[in-house]
Amino acid sequence: MSTSARREEFAEFLSSRRARLRPEDVGLPRGARRRVAGLRREEVAQLAGVGLTWYTWLEQGRPIAASEQVLTSIARALLLSDDERDHLFALAGAAIPERAPMSCLNDSHHELLAKLMPYPAAAQTARFDIVAYNRSYRYLFTDFDRIPVGERNCARLLFTAPEWQKAHVDLEHAQRRIAARLRAAYGRHREYPEWQRFIQELQDASPVFRELWARGDVSGERNALKRLRHPQLGELNLSMTSLWTDETLGTRIVWFAPADAVSAERLELLARLEQDQPLTSAAA
Repeated sequence: MSTSARREEFAEFLSSRRARLRPEDVGLPRGARRRVAGLRREEVAQLAGVGLTWYTWLEQGRPIAASEQVLTSIARALLLSDDERDHLFALAGAAIPERAPMSCLNDSHHELLAKLMPYPAAAQTARFDIVAYNRSYRYLFTDFDRIPVGERNCARLLFTAPEWQKAHVDLEHAQRRIAARLRAAYGRHREYPEWQRFIQELQDASPVFRELWARGDVSGERNALKRLRHPQLGELNLSMTSLWTDETLGTRIVWFAPADAVSAERLELLARLEQDQPLTSAAA
């Protein structure tokens, strides 16, 4: 699409989104007489906190550039959905902002996590943030509820949290694999400041990650055997599988099925584990 055609479509999209809104949708009084369908341009400009002339030029398709902050404000004023906001940014030639992880989940995903019991399962982003999980996953590595929400990231934990590291029988293999998977995902998200900050934070926090990142190895998403060491249940041999919830964004449901009969029995015990209650029947 040419630049002029993109500006024209951008202008038409803004106008159509404005026309579908009623004043009461955005908390404005309707007033006695309105000669236009939907909101007026000055109302959108006011809601977005931008100048009327500037907003009018955008709707007219003039060759001006809108900052990410302005685009975000306009998207919020027009009550755009995530998909509509992404489309607006794309038409403006701006980097599409990363969606909040929870926006990629719905009730069916939470139901799936519950129904996968006693298998540990979690909802994971492309950056390995854990945004939802079932009871078995809570106790798989450590008590996940005790980890602050902002630190619930598998890559960060694998390189910086001793308790999480102790849970992996082959820690070096796990670290190499997640660094390579993170590198592959980074190639699709490198324009996002959140990703850039995250990678820099990991390099600053972990010399091991810094060395692995410098190698430049990449690995795609594939099922794998995971060997874990649980402090009460002993060793678990698990088959890790991913189910995409949004392949474009890289969000997925990850669950761990037993790879042998002993691990199956221990997962049943894991599902019944209560906080701060030891399992005296756990095998060594």
